[in-house]
Formats: sequence, C-alpha cells, structure tokens
Amino acid sequence: MAAALLHHHAQGRVTVRSAGSAPADTINPAVAEVMGELGIDLSQELPKKLTTDAVEAADVVITMGCGDACPVFPGKRYLDWELTDPAGKPVDEVRPIRDDIDHRVRALLAELVPEER
Repeated sequence: MAAALLHHHAQGRVTVRSAGSAPADTINPAVAEVMGELGIDLSQELPKKLTTDAVEAADVVITMGCGDACPVFPGKRYLDWELTDPAGKPVDEVRPIRDDIDHRVRALLAELVPEER
C-alpha cells in the first residue's frame, strides 16, 4: 500500500520500489479493494522479494517490521513504520491501516519533494 500510495501522490517526482523480506504470493484482496476505492489499481502488482541491490539503490528505506531480515547500509535513511498487518483482516479493518499509511506517505513526500512556491 505504501509504495502504491507514494507512487500515486508523487506523480513521477520520486522513484518508488516495493519489496518484502517474506512477500506473499499475491496481493491481499482486502488491500486491493481499499486501494481501488482511491482509484489505485493493484491488479497488475505482484509481491516482490527484497534484494540487497534495491536497498543499496535507495535514499530512504521504509521498513514495516522486517527486523534483522532487512539489509542495512551506512548512509541510508531508515524509517520503521509500526503498522497493523492487514493480512486476514476484513476491508473495514484494512481501511484505517490504508489511511494511516497514506498520512505517513504524504508527510514523507512533503519532506522529499517540498512544494514549489
């Protein structure tokens, strides 16, 4: 959700990659549904395995509870977002998770790409 929301809000102003230390086989249907409510289509997305190259190429790395499974490189900015896992949750419980992530993504984007005046 975070990558899709950042990609959506950034409109090409930042490069976004998404991966997990233990990715699922498919996108959670409840996640796809709540993202679709915002006009964000995840139907063509597939969970991806986190690679060392992806972390090495990043300026900012957002972790969500991967702990020691995530590679750490000096000089990178790491943010660990403690979030409720949407796995197995119904749509009504996934919406607040999406909204929390959306708030965090917008704040991060404002730091990365301040609005021009």
